[in-house]
Amino acid sequence: MKTFIKNKNTISEKDNLLILAKNTDNLSNLNLQKKEINYIKDQLKKDVEIITINQYSRELIILKPKDNHDHYLFLEETRCLGFKVYDQIKKNSYIVIKNLSDGSINTEAFLEGLALSNYNFNEYKTKKDDIKLHTIFVNSSLEDEKLYEIEKIVEAVKLTRDLVNTPFSHLKAIDLANEAQKAGKESGFKTTIFTKNKIESLKMGGLLAVNQGSIDEPTFSILEWKPKNYTNKKPIILVGKGIVYDTGGLSLKPTANSMDIMKVDMAGAGTVIGAMHALANTNVQKHVIGLIPATDNRPSGNAYAPGDVVTMYDKTTVEVLNTDAEGRMILADALSYAQKYDPELVIDLATLTGSAANTIGHFGIVSMQENARKEHDLLAQSGNNTHERLAEMPFWKDYDALIKSDIADIKNLGGPFGGAITAGKFLAHFIKYPWIHLDIAGPAWVSSKYQYRSKGATGMGVRLLYDFIKNKK
Repeated sequence: MKTFIKNKNTISEKDNLLILAKNTDNLSNLNLQKKEINYIKDQLKKDVEIITINQYSRELIILKPKDNHDHYLFLEETRCLGFKVYDQIKKNSYIVIKNLSDGSINTEAFLEGLALSNYNFNEYKTKKDDIKLHTIFVNSSLEDEKLYEIEKIVEAVKLTRDLVNTPFSHLKAIDLANEAQKAGKESGFKTTIFTKNKIESLKMGGLLAVNQGSIDEPTFSILEWKPKNYTNKKPIILVGKGIVYDTGGLSLKPTANSMDIMKVDMAGAGTVIGAMHALANTNVQKHVIGLIPATDNRPSGNAYAPGDVVTMYDKTTVEVLNTDAEGRMILADALSYAQKYDPELVIDLATLTGSAANTIGHFGIVSMQENARKEHDLLAQSGNNTHERLAEMPFWKDYDALIKSDIADIKNLGGPFGGAITAGKFLAHFIKYPWIHLDIAGPAWVSSKYQYRSKGATGMGVRLLYDFIKNKK
């Protein structure tokens, strides 16, 4: 469900209140009884995070984020406080937030954490979970425009979560393309969908090879946001891996339970759709293009096989050593196609390797870059701003030798070590522009609640991309 975030200039005696406060200053403005004020003062001195005052006509909760000398971690503590208090207030239809320590507690961060916690994927339950909270009112100095921006960013993250949480039975490649088109109609970006005939005419060999085992056709979607007064001379391109379900193909996934959540393998595509939705909805003045190659990866009798040689969109020949290394095959075609736009920067996002997830877990995003040092540093700054942090891997030339093939130009598997890096090296073969690779295999999906990011699909990457693109000079 959508969460509306609006200003409220006056507070009534019946409004349920969330009060942000680091100290006892301004408590007298709340029309509290003396014993209530004394109780709050006592709890604040003890560094209690959540202080509840039960009044006859309303609930009043005072919130104090944990102190942290690291500015970015304090912001994250503030977001997490929104998650911690959420269960207490979710049965209300609305809540009012008032910040008594506006100079030292960030209202925007708290709003993000609270609004992002207000999510539940129950599309396929016959009995829906009861979540009533639909509006968060803010009594503060924040402008309506800023509240609208936060609302639309939250909406975009939830869109991405919905897409990634949707099972393969309800989200084939064409469905993903149609969902992108639907989001574009709502927010204002343009969507063009290539179906199989067009993909064949373009000779996108990687995408077609992975699709050989499927009874459903592949798609290649182009999402474009080009406002009238865009400020970048060349477009920024976002490429998202759209494997709507991954069995591993003929290299069938061997690990127990490894296929249970493989609907998540289109999280890169979902993140691109969410980011485009946020950028268009808030009218960010940047020219941005999203490219989404999409298919499922199945082991039918016609499936591509280990040992095959595939000719890619850019004419590179690839020896396939493992059909479960399919994400890089479809991304490679999209990265080659991106060259036609003469881009300023290309960022790809993919649940690409178990190696990335095993290296840093779900706490951040594995990254690599070529010819984009400045842009990567700015993206890392956005990672700090949003707590969607980057862990940059070494990208030394030594790794190039690991993807050399005896019978083709390159091979799609690098060897027993550095799997996330060699997957990145495979993709780097197809780029001729500044490029950043984001492997989101770790944070895209969590098996238990990860604070305000929810359980299941997290939508991580949407806020990161939005912050970076909006603030990029």
